[in-house]
Amino acid sequence: MAIKELKDVDVKGKILVVRQDLNVPMKQGVISNDKRIRAALPTLRDALARGAGVIVLSHLGRPTEGQYAEEFSLKPVAARLSELLGQNVPLVKEIEQVKVAPGQCVLLENVRFLKGEKKNDPDLASAFAAMGDVYVMDAFGAAHRAHASTEGAIRRASVACAGPLMAAELAAFAKVLDKPARPLAAIIGGAKVSTKLTLLENLLSKVDCLIVGGGIANTFLAAAGFNVGTSLCEPELIDEAKKIMAKAKSLDKEMPLPVDVTTAVELAPGQKAVTRDVSSVPADEMILDIGPKTVNLYETLLAKAATVVWNGPVGAFETEPFGAGTKALARTLADSDAFVVVGGGDSVAAVEGYGLADKMGYISTGGGASLELLEGKLLPSVAALQDRA
Repeated sequence: MAIKELKDVDVKGKILVVRQDLNVPMKQGVISNDKRIRAALPTLRDALARGAGVIVLSHLGRPTEGQYAEEFSLKPVAARLSELLGQNVPLVKEIEQVKVAPGQCVLLENVRFLKGEKKNDPDLASAFAAMGDVYVMDAFGAAHRAHASTEGAIRRASVACAGPLMAAELAAFAKVLDKPARPLAAIIGGAKVSTKLTLLENLLSKVDCLIVGGGIANTFLAAAGFNVGTSLCEPELIDEAKKIMAKAKSLDKEMPLPVDVTTAVELAPGQKAVTRDVSSVPADEMILDIGPKTVNLYETLLAKAATVVWNGPVGAFETEPFGAGTKALARTLADSDAFVVVGGGDSVAAVEGYGLADKMGYISTGGGASLELLEGKLLPSVAALQDRA
């Protein structure tokens, strides 16, 4: 896709307005995971080193638009950004108060405190664009939102481009979706088929092998005639699941289902976990992970793949002892020669928790944005960048 990138823009002496995704998780006013802040650092350091002044925009949480709320303030983010950048990054509340010189970096307060952000108000978008000489969209995690700071400002800026993080994300997914090295395999996990129905249908036309996991797999097992006990399942989507399986068969695509599973009476730490054949799930137990035979089956299929995209765990990995399947597949992919893209908060958290993130081909910073790309949608931010290019 043709978009202008920051690396191709002369920024010396200019003011850059950089939309980042600094929507970090918070617990009692303290940042619990600063991954998104760290992901933004290369872009900011590069811009500052090249002699630009930088104004950073971001949202945090879901405040009532147009109203200030202390719990959603970017104060902790400004403090952490100051530490990591090694220079003071002031937090400025009002657009009109923002002043920055080359070599300096400031952070505007939560853009969702401004009325019109989520509605993509043209006046607010113009105000964002007018803050600097170049508007840089680097917030892939928010690229699927047509907001004033993620879409409108791109269209109204005198110069608009994609930042390095945004460009890297798009390049990684292009390697999966446009001309992937084959065979191409996808692992799609998560709780509900309903949230990923379009994704599954779109992927079937692109992949050679589609593996479903988590609660999604339970619905497909039920569609295949298996009893899933008290497992998370969507009976109303059984007919849709049957259609997807029939489509996979008609397209001659591999779509394996679990052959054995790990069950328990409830999802809670310390539960007695039992490995059972998929045809032997008791009515009063729930499926919480895949079993060792299924792990072996999936590992054999993934060993053939040259490209893999993984979105969503295959079991309740956060609660032991139901993370064995997800951990095993993570290790398989880490040791694989395939190009592996991991997207989605839970699967990324799993891979990072196992210390395997640096062994994957690419770790995406965007949950909803990566899903929409995989669904075949054109992200609003990308559409705007393409139009401006």
